[in-house]
Formats: sequence, structure tokens, C-alpha cells
Amino acid sequence: MDTAFASEDLAFRDEVRTFFAQAYDEELDSRLSTPDPKVYKQAIVEWQKRLHEQGWIAPGWPAEYGGTGWDATKSYIFETERAAAGIRDVVPFGLKMVGPVIYTFGTDEQKQHFLPRILSSDDWWCQGYSEPGSGSDLASLKTKAERDGDDYVVNGAKIWTTYAQHADWIFCLVRTSSEGKKQEGISFLLIDMKTPGIKVNPIVSIDNHHSLNEVEFNNVRVPVANRIGEENKGWTYAKALLAHERTAIAEVADSKRKLEQVREFARAEVNGGKSLLADPLFQKRLSDVEIELMALEFTELRVLASVATGGAPGAESSLLKIRGTEIQQAVQELRMEVAAYYQGAMPSELTAEALGHAFGREARQAYMYGRASTIYGGSNEVQKNVIAKAVLGL
Repeated sequence: MDTAFASEDLAFRDEVRTFFAQAYDEELDSRLSTPDPKVYKQAIVEWQKRLHEQGWIAPGWPAEYGGTGWDATKSYIFETERAAAGIRDVVPFGLKMVGPVIYTFGTDEQKQHFLPRILSSDDWWCQGYSEPGSGSDLASLKTKAERDGDDYVVNGAKIWTTYAQHADWIFCLVRTSSEGKKQEGISFLLIDMKTPGIKVNPIVSIDNHHSLNEVEFNNVRVPVANRIGEENKGWTYAKALLAHERTAIAEVADSKRKLEQVREFARAEVNGGKSLLADPLFQKRLSDVEIELMALEFTELRVLASVATGGAPGAESSLLKIRGTEIQQAVQELRMEVAAYYQGAMPSELTAEALGHAFGREARQAYMYGRASTIYGGSNEVQKNVIAKAVLGL
């Protein structure tokens, strides 16, 4: 694989760096870092609109649907520079999940209505996949959608629904038939969250943050026109979406940035009169993670190159998801080690700086929430089964 950038790629990299330096400021970064979900939503929508105005909101979308039409190299440069600048990724549910499903499988009317609003961030989406009692075994879902004229009537519940409290729309897997294999009776619906009968129940996670929710459906009427593709064929569209989701979950560029932050923190941390970075055991742990991350980055580049030539993420997306989330957790553990006792500080009136480490509390919170990364998007155990079936034929 040729990893050297051509002159036009280097020029594009400079253009990206200049845009980020001018469009992303400390005030916006402060609002994006707040624990207040409402402030965060306002800030992330503002940032995404700036990207949209620049024409860079959807690097992975074809140009015909409003995307950038970039090749794999430009997409890689953009994501690498974004993470290196410490800029958060876009909210994935519309732009990286349901958007590709709509432009791939949706009707012309669905494309014309939904895609522009996703690109402009005028609609905030959430994902209705997991259910109480139906997590990794997604095909066992029980939320029902019964046909009634031109509508479906939906009853059931979804759980772990990120930012559902702010969402305008939810894309949902629902059961429209109980005949045959459990995967064969599932349909893919787009549901307006303002529809009567929808109730959102908050779930506060272990990091004391409210991003997760349970969403209940009680006789919710959804137009048949809001179904993606054919009835009972939703599993096909769901798998395509999950492939995109799992590739994004790898977060290679973000892990590179966070690993470099760990290096900076360790260099400043004193351990036995010397920098922690000089400790041989810590050096080995840091190097081991860095090597794994480098290998994963090349795997991601191969997937991007395949997609750029008309392919689609397949079993490789499961590999990216497994190793990507394991590396994220390894980086979080290293950061906890650098923070030492300071990562145990509980919320109080003391500032993080007063406690001795500006990153200690954040290290603990990231570690706690990060335990879920090997579970969401399809648990890593399930991903190993996917690889075994798709690659090894088991």
C-alpha cells in the first residue's frame, strides 16, 4: 500500500487545517465539552452547520446526494486532521447511519425529503435497535408494527437510545411478521418522534451523564410511506447500517489523538523523581498500544480504499469494531494510570485543577462510559461470530 501523499493531497491537508483553525474556536469547544446535553446539542448542531456550509459535512456520501465525493485519501486526511485538532466527530445517527441507508435503499421521495435535512442538521436522529431483553441478539426484537390501511401501528420499546430526548426522528427495526426465521419478519421504519404515543424515559449512566434513554411506543401510527425498502426485508438494511456503524466505532483517528495526550500527560507526571514516560514498564504498555493502533489504521485504510472503489464494508467492519474498541479501552486504562489517585475524585465543589490533575476526573468518566464500547454496535463476542461465518465459513 502506497501511503505517501501526492502534492494535491498535501494541499488539501493544508486547506483542512486552515479551515479548522478558523471555524473551530475555544468558545465552541467549551460548549461541546459541557455535561449539559441541551448546550451540547446546540453546539454540535452549530458546528455541523459550519461544516455543511463548507461542503464537508458528509465525507462518506456520494456527491450526487450532497456528499463530498472524496476519495479514500481525502477522507482519511480529513478525519486525521479533525482528531489531531481535538475536534469532536459529528453525531453519527443521521450522517453515518440512516443517511447511507436512505440514499442506498430509500425511495426518491424519501431521499428528497430526508437527505437535505440530515445534511443541514435540521433533523436530529436517534437509533431504535436494542430492546429490553434483546440486545446482542438483535433479531429477537419484539416491537411490533401491525398494518392498518396506510399506516403501521407500533407497540413496544427500545433501550440505550442515545440522545432520544432531543431527537426529531428515530429509525426503528420493528417486527411485521412472526413467520419463518426471526430475521425474515423485520421491517425498517422512520418514525417522527413528535407522533402521539411515544414516551422517552431517561437513563443516567455510570459516568453520571444523561445521554441514554428508553423509548416506549404505545399505538404509534407511522405512515407506510416511511418504511425503507420492502416489508419484512429490514434485516438486510439493518446489516448495511451496522457495517457503517461498526467502521465508525473504530475511531482510529480519535484514538491516535488520545494516545498522544496520554504521552503528554505521562511526560509531565513525576514518578520516583523521574518522568512517568521514562518508566520502562509504562513505555512498553504505551508502545504495545501504539503498535496495535498502527496496525488497525492500515486495516481501516484498506477498508476505505475498498469502499472508494465501489465496495461496501463487510466482515472487515467487525474486525475494526473489535480492535478499535479494545484499543479505546486500553488508552483509557493508560490515562487512568497516569492520573493515579486523582482519577478517583468524585464530583465536588473543587475544580479538577484544584484536585491536582486537570484530566483526572475526565479520565475516570471516560473509563466508566468506555466499558460500553465493546458492547454497543453489536458486542465484540457477536462480531467474532460474524467474522467466523463470513470469512471462515463456520
